[in-house]
Amino acid sequence: MEQPVLLQRVSHLSHEPNPALVEHAKQRAESVQNRIADRITTFAGSMAFVYIHIVWFGCWIGFGVEKYPFGLLTMIVSLEAIFLSTFVMISQNRADAKRQVVADLQWRTVQEEDKQNLQLLDLSNQILDLTKAVHAYAAARAEGA
Repeated sequence: MEQPVLLQRVSHLSHEPNPALVEHAKQRAESVQNRIADRITTFAGSMAFVYIHIVWFGCWIGFGVEKYPFGLLTMIVSLEAIFLSTFVMISQNRADAKRQVVADLQWRTVQEEDKQNLQLLDLSNQILDLTKAVHAYAAARAEGA
């Protein structure tokens, strides 16, 4: 069975990354702090992170590391939450920076296209003027003949 035409067109599109984002990622990777933050946010946003915490909390409570109401566990979890919220903000800032890179690139593209459109409009007007001149010349020759 043949693929629909739109699907064929989409499947032939290149899956190359945006060059502006590639450059942004290279600049970001130059900083050790950024690389560490990226790895932490990647891990903290994974199911492995969830599973480790399920096992950790289960063992903590199951082996009776401390008695209810689990004051030390509560403090550890609270500190972890503080740090993780900071890493969430770092991740959001990173995403915002990527969106800004793309927006800046799109704005430059719009400006360049606007210049090209003005040039094309000018050329179209010149062609129109030449067409009118040729038409007037042909009409004048036709009357004189």
